[in-house]
Amino acid sequence: MQKYDVAVSVRTEYLASQSTPNESRYVFAYHISIKNCGTEPAKLQTRHWIITNGNEQVQEVKGSGVIGEYPHLAPGESFHYTSGTVMDTVVGSMQGSYQFLADDGTEFEAPIHPFTLSVPNQVH
Repeated sequence: MQKYDVAVSVRTEYLASQSTPNESRYVFAYHISIKNCGTEPAKLQTRHWIITNGNEQVQEVKGSGVIGEYPHLAPGESFHYTSGTVMDTVVGSMQGSYQFLADDGTEFEAPIHPFTLSVPNQVH
């Protein structure tokens, strides 16, 4: 087992009730699960997102914590949260990373693998 190993899983959801397609406004929620699979406790410090819409326009978002929190995860512990983004295309993608500080002072990154945001029945 690795000393520093954080797994990130994502589930996405299109929020039709908050979207206005005739104005090219598509709202998506993403439900994140962060699990410390390593052997060292660690605290999430920052996040870095790369958001790409269907026209290949890229927006980067960097910030402290997630939803105003800085979860400290012991080995085996998980943290779950929901956030969202607005796109002007029916499909897009997100990816990025979380930066952690382990209790032993080591900084490390947990990758967030690319995931798709899409309006149902729009992607063929």
